[in-house]
Amino acid sequence: MKNRRSFLKEVCPTVAFAFFGVSFLEACSSGDDDVETTNPGNGNGSNAGGGNDASSGFTVNGNTYTIDLTHSNFSAIESVGGWMNGKSLGIAALFLRISSTEIKAFTNICPHQNADNRWELINNSAFKCNQHGNSYSADCNSALTCFNTSISGDTLTVTTS
Repeated sequence: MKNRRSFLKEVCPTVAFAFFGVSFLEACSSGDDDVETTNPGNGNGSNAGGGNDASSGFTVNGNTYTIDLTHSNFSAIESVGGWMNGKSLGIAALFLRISSTEIKAFTNICPHQNADNRWELINNSAFKCNQHGNSYSADCNSALTCFNTSISGDTLTVTTS
């Protein structure tokens, strides 16, 4: 005969699954989408992702990011066609190297479902949000906000507003 505690330990999880479903567990799970999104251009010159020191490869001043393109954090955009999502560094932007003298920067917040970490580049011409499957052109004429960028030597400057 089982005691009351053993019975509850065995039955309660099953009842919870039946009542709340799997979505309850997913909402409580930890994963790569749990990283806090920082707001570019927060106006105070700081960034939760670690900017404003040499170890991160970029600094933030208001809504302007100054990026050291020789820093290892930005090696993905070293070559033409390279791209990266700056979220892991605390930069709310997608970067795409167009040429040796041009890098485009776009918001990494999906205009459809606000996802910011499920991007892929399709044929060097569109970003696809794998949250829901929509694609957005990488030509600054799509629903993705395109930021102003300039390159001077090994320094990329991105102004987010």
